[in-house]
Amino acid sequence: MHITLTGNLGSGKSTLSKVFEKEYGYEIYSTGKIIREFAEERGITVLEMNKLMSEDPKYDHLIDDRSAQISRDRQADNIFFDSRLAWHFVGKAFRVFLSVSLDTAVQRIMGDNRGNVETYTSAEDCKAQLRARVAEEEKRYKEIYNIDYFNYTNYNLILDSTICTPDVLSKILYDEAVAYYKAMDEGKTYTRLIISEERGLDDFKNEAAASKPEIKELYGHRFYVMTL
Repeated sequence: MHITLTGNLGSGKSTLSKVFEKEYGYEIYSTGKIIREFAEERGITVLEMNKLMSEDPKYDHLIDDRSAQISRDRQADNIFFDSRLAWHFVGKAFRVFLSVSLDTAVQRIMGDNRGNVETYTSAEDCKAQLRARVAEEEKRYKEIYNIDYFNYTNYNLILDSTICTPDVLSKILYDEAVAYYKAMDEGKTYTRLIISEERGLDDFKNEAAASKPEIKELYGHRFYVMTL
């Protein structure tokens, strides 16, 4: 199976990827790995490669093309694509968006040691910067690729990481991936949202209005589950 993972800043994508690799033996293919491969092919350092990428948007397309190539060449392998836009470029895959409440994202990010590249004077400053980054990313993806990154119907699963540990999330994600691939083989597709009951549905009012949320218990946690 191929699985792509993207999501909100501070949602825990990298941590979930590592747990999934350990628990299910998937190969993690991340943007960072692709950048390292490009740097090695060109005989330069990763830092130099990052500088090239910041100066020339063609490298964004090279990363996208490499993800698509890997998905074509290794269809039979279990690969977990940890990349912002792999969902758009990888072929047959289970597409996952990892969601988190803004307040929880702020707590996590301020609790991390992210070096000098991410500094915040307060929780409100962090929140403001996150909102600005989201707006900039949304604009950039629209201009470069003409895609609506935050349209949830682009994905097969929107999974909320606000409350649960990565271990629980990995189990839910795996179960959903297996179920979705079975449905896909039968010619069916869908978008499912699994949102913690404790978080609530304030951030998903449109999706809740378009479906009938059910409360389900998954691995000891209660979730709103909606299928679009």
